[in-house]
Amino acid sequence: MKAIILSAGQGKRLLPLTNEVPKCLLPIGDKTLLERQLDALSRCGVNDVTVVVGYGAEKVENLIVQCSSESQKVETFLNAEYAVSDNLVSCWKVREKMEGDFLLINGDTLFEPAILERLLQTPSHEVTVTISSKDEYDADDMKVQLDGARLLQIGKTLAPEEVDAESIGMILFRENGSLWFCEAMEQALKEEAARKRWYLSVINELAQVKPVWTCSIAGLSWAEVDYPADLENARKIFTD
Repeated sequence: MKAIILSAGQGKRLLPLTNEVPKCLLPIGDKTLLERQLDALSRCGVNDVTVVVGYGAEKVENLIVQCSSESQKVETFLNAEYAVSDNLVSCWKVREKMEGDFLLINGDTLFEPAILERLLQTPSHEVTVTISSKDEYDADDMKVQLDGARLLQIGKTLAPEEVDAESIGMILFRENGSLWFCEAMEQALKEEAARKRWYLSVINELAQVKPVWTCSIAGLSWAEVDYPADLENARKIFTD
């Protein structure tokens, strides 16, 4: 199993903490966010990893050299357009790595290995979005609407009555799923405005024409790091 981690952004909402280093290098206890992601992937047997870098690319590359091991192959892929585009472009640039089964993970998503284990044990669908539920959702949550385990919609602007859960920023593609995703990205990027879109907007469009499924991680721990409060929450969850 391969994994692609999207870590090209600076993390401006975490300034001034990200003045000198990208978000993925912020410390969570005695390890950086990226190191904790790589550790969790390794523990689940995911040992072929591509990290898409941009802001502070050299520092990320240096870290990977320092923490590399014979059991896990980790390489970087530079998105030189990170400052003028969003993560859909990062995905498109690394599409050659999307052959066969692979995981796509946001660079600011922390997760315990049990989450990945549960996802990898799901039925063999082409596209499976990992989701979590809570009592209330805010404007920044990547919300999802479901029909059972099938995804109907995904996006930040869903109406409250449509929301059943949120995406945690981890998707498993199997068999034809990678082809579906690449074709949908290619179609979207025919419009220049799409360069400022999130890749999950393409997943939303894909779900209107192809079956996209979900995996609930109820009872398991994860954290998204967007703001300083999120960083403190992540440190409590993963270092206490």
